[in-house]
Amino acid sequence: MTKEKTQIDKFRDTARELEADESEAAFDAKLRKLVGAPTKEQEAEATKEKK
Repeated sequence: MTKEKTQIDKFRDTARELEADESEAAFDAKLRKLVGAPTKEQEAEATKEKK
């Protein structure tokens, strides 16, 4: 008798197949790309220019 996979197991399998990256750095990089937010380095340069 085989055990049916739960929804979370199916989700995890699909994410692995798609080679999803779960790291926080990868998430932050993609989020910045979507919203166009400046990086920490860009913010530091902007702060220096204002002074």
